Amino acid sequence: MPDARTAPRPPEPGAWREDVLGPEFRARTLLLPDGAEAVLVRHVPSTPGDDGGAPGRQGAVARTAVLYVHGFADYFFHPHLAAAFAGRGIAFYAVDLRGHGRAWDAQVSAGGDPNQVHDIAVYARDLDAAAAVVRAAGHERLVVLGHSTGGLVAPLWAAARPGRADALVLNSPWVQLNKPRPVRLAATALVEAVGVVAPRTVVNHLDDGYARALHRAHGGEWDFDAAWKPHEPFAVRAAWLRSVLRAQRRLARGLGLRVPVLVLTSDRSTTDQHLTTDTVLDVAHMRERARRLGGDVTVRTVAGGTHDLALSPRPARDAYLTAVLDWIGALP
Repeated sequence: MPDARTAPRPPEPGAWREDVLGPEFRARTLLLPDGAEAVLVRHVPSTPGDDGGAPGRQGAVARTAVLYVHGFADYFFHPHLAAAFAGRGIAFYAVDLRGHGRAWDAQVSAGGDPNQVHDIAVYARDLDAAAAVVRAAGHERLVVLGHSTGGLVAPLWAAARPGRADALVLNSPWVQLNKPRPVRLAATALVEAVGVVAPRTVVNHLDDGYARALHRAHGGEWDFDAAWKPHEPFAVRAAWLRSVLRAQRRLARGLGLRVPVLVLTSDRSTTDQHLTTDTVLDVAHMRERARRLGGDVTVRTVAGGTHDLALSPRPARDAYLTAVLDWIGALP
């Protein structure tokens, strides 16, 4: 795929244009109420459109649409995921949140840091805008699929905006800092103190081992832009981490979601088996906090899954996709 620095510029607000993933995908810039920008991507074969894209396979708008929300220092680059949903008659959309991937340049040009904001609560505006476009396309049901940090943002948004989503699927959601309790307490104290007075202070770095292991250049299966999903340690800033930890504490108190939720995790967490275990987060944290999401929560374990279960080697990838598609298919 094209390098981020030579890729086509994001489309004009409101206009769909061919995406960096090729003719089966189109992208649209979403202008947000605070002047920021996110980018919505749609899978042409499964979604309706007036720009050359065809409606769903039966010539009608699909009843169910999925909106994919990526993780930290990440973006949507998963054509196989869109194809899997399309194969079940489900429309597929994805959003690159402000400062990420296709929306990177707009935030950096405005003086912001890529992949980070001072308060992740602002991502609710990105999801509002994306969900509004998806709903306007005529889909009756919206399922939001959040991965990692997206798996934290999505349930908080759904709790604050009842009725916007009809169901949630959370792929390895980031519900707690993957550190021993004393380190978590120290990190919380640090970012609470620093995050307000010096919000851009670098307090940590995102390890690059997992992203490298996934990429074809290093023996993995996947081709993604290393500028948008960094292969080098990426700076984590105080205000952003402060807001993440606050959001995790909010989730831990219970969200009371009234929509069905599916939570999927790998079967193990390790520190070095990047492709077949979760080396980014602790799966035990996810399972423990899943029950605090709401009253209708299903938890599934994917043996041999990596952190992004959709990028797992087979047969774990197939098991993940089957579990998600079957669960959505069984929704009333």
